[in-house]
Amino acid sequence: MIIDIHGHYTTEPQSLFAFRDKQLAGLIDATRKPTTNDLGITDEQLEQSVQRQLAFQKERGSDITIFSPRASGMGHHVGPEWVSQEWTRMNNNLIHRICSLLPENFIGVGQLPQSPGVDPRNCIPELERMVNELGFVGVNLNPDPSGGYWTDPPMTDRYWYPIYEKLVELEIPTMIHVTGSCNPNFHATGAHYINADTTVFMQLIQGNLFKDFPTLKFVIPHGGGAVPYHWGRYRGLSMMMKKPPLVEYLMKNVYFDTCVYHQPGIDLLAKVVPVENILFASEMIGAVQGIDPETGHYFDDTRRYVDAAKNLSDEDRYKIFEGNARTVYPRLDAILKKRGL
Repeated sequence: MIIDIHGHYTTEPQSLFAFRDKQLAGLIDATRKPTTNDLGITDEQLEQSVQRQLAFQKERGSDITIFSPRASGMGHHVGPEWVSQEWTRMNNNLIHRICSLLPENFIGVGQLPQSPGVDPRNCIPELERMVNELGFVGVNLNPDPSGGYWTDPPMTDRYWYPIYEKLVELEIPTMIHVTGSCNPNFHATGAHYINADTTVFMQLIQGNLFKDFPTLKFVIPHGGGAVPYHWGRYRGLSMMMKKPPLVEYLMKNVYFDTCVYHQPGIDLLAKVVPVENILFASEMIGAVQGIDPETGHYFDDTRRYVDAAKNLSDEDRYKIFEGNARTVYPRLDAILKKRGL
């Protein structure tokens, strides 16, 4: 089985965007606010909206995608807290409906109703709802709700502990994933995403989060940002800070995905990062859409890269494609076992 742990719903019906436009317009003029939260989206429209994802699954040979709302659309930096609460619930509900309609293809992961400077405890009711009522197996956690200005504390700060406590209680991992950037210095998918992945890993080196939460699991996407390329730098910094060896210190709790869109990048990831810490993912349909003229294949067809990585054994590929995901996402494993898989 091939489990893609990083997929976003980026082909939403236009009525969702129409609602968002009205919601934000209502911040300036209350008469323009939406009059209902009913988007009028039928099940047939939802199924039709993910036909490209289904086609790519079939063409590329993946079996199931862990599916979450559009990351750049989470928009935690936009509007007051109630806007984020309303918008988050709406997007999580759409993910739940798609996963209910196509359970053999998609399993849900949700976003949180975060807002800059707002106590993370306020996210816990929605976190509980998405797991206990919607059946989601994970959650995306934004380390920078400000959209590129980093106004909240580091992820190792006790500010975040209520979320971590709930994640451990619910036995779900979190993917560390920012949303769009409102800082003109940082392109969202080309800079802000990679910055955040790298920044959080460095924060984890500086702190000692997993002493307090030994079973907490972080998935750092996009191949771990710049970390694998600078693995020696981070090993060295960890040593200079009198920390234990990096693999021993962090890699029982931190995992990277394979959203790296060229063969040399995957080769490097698989060479320097323990294979037990790599989860298969493509992010389709996501940040990089199009065919690489050098290969003739889609950039985000990441299975090709894993298949072609010469330093991986068949056992290694099993771990990357399936085994590691079952370990990191225990609720996913339970669902699959219930299906006899």
